[in-house]
Amino acid sequence: MTKTNGYAARDAQSLLEPWNFERRSVGPKDVQIDISYCGVCHSDIHQVRNEWGGSIYPMVPGHEIVGRISKIGTDVKKFKVGELAAVGCLVDSCRTCGNCKEGLEQYCENGNSPTYNGREQDKKTPTYGGYSKMIVANEDFVLHISDKLPLPNIAPLLCAGITTYSPLRYWKVGKGHKLAVLGLGGLGHMAVKFGVSFGAEVTMLSTSPSKKEDAQKLGAHNFVLTKDPEQLKKVQGYFDFIIDTVSAPHDYNQYLGLLKTNGVHICVGAPPTPAQVHAFSLIVGRKSLTGSLIGGLPETQEMLDYCAKHQIVSDVEMIRIQDIHSAYDRMLKGDVKYRFVIDLASLS
Repeated sequence: MTKTNGYAARDAQSLLEPWNFERRSVGPKDVQIDISYCGVCHSDIHQVRNEWGGSIYPMVPGHEIVGRISKIGTDVKKFKVGELAAVGCLVDSCRTCGNCKEGLEQYCENGNSPTYNGREQDKKTPTYGGYSKMIVANEDFVLHISDKLPLPNIAPLLCAGITTYSPLRYWKVGKGHKLAVLGLGGLGHMAVKFGVSFGAEVTMLSTSPSKKEDAQKLGAHNFVLTKDPEQLKKVQGYFDFIIDTVSAPHDYNQYLGLLKTNGVHICVGAPPTPAQVHAFSLIVGRKSLTGSLIGGLPETQEMLDYCAKHQIVSDVEMIRIQDIHSAYDRMLKGDVKYRFVIDLASLS
């Protein structure tokens, strides 16, 4: 075992605080990464506060991890000491089920191992995330990243990036499509960037008029203020796709009405309470309400390579680990453009 330290939540009511703990020693197929930066995801708040249930404590959050490799196992073939590397939302899966064999480890039929608030494949050992100095993971769940892009801005691609890239690619969103992005936050700003890059006409849907200028700067072609009935009326039945990044309760029926016949409403945000959807919101127009969860390892690497080629990164605000509580408060108020990233140098 290797001693390290980070910030952990001891229970659902506690603030995160410094914690010394142990990682496993580097095995033959393992890579050890000294963490430089870790993005702060809204799901960190949900899980720290046990809003989804089943949280495991002590919990070290963080699944948008970038850093430099400091040690590799004897059988590692894909990485070298000194290389930049990343770890996203998963650190293992069963490897044997149909989904895993297809590179869909996020849908592992036997239960994957999330980077934190989960269990290793022995179903006993807890996993700890990136609010820490270092991490050890099997090389198959470590990702290559470009040294041509700013490292802090790469970190959120490991969740916010792949969470929006994957469904846009699965539904083949691109030239000739009208795409609406609902919500301009960590996920939403990446959805705008990818949608524009893929060639779609992108419209930002927001309840806040102040987001119009921001959306335009990100490349959105249009903006609709959803509190304005006249603006909503003009886009009834207009969109082929809506990618919904909102994690607060909202009315799905209102937005389903904005879709064309056969339109698809894709949920990637996760509100804490169940939604009410009227059957006729779907039946009239043969519309689909669906969801998507991150991406598998092959697709995540594809996304990182695409971003390197097209110079796409997340817009971030750097923080010290000691400021994580104020960052959480600001996230809940929507006061960040568009992702907090922790400089782990502050941990020491």
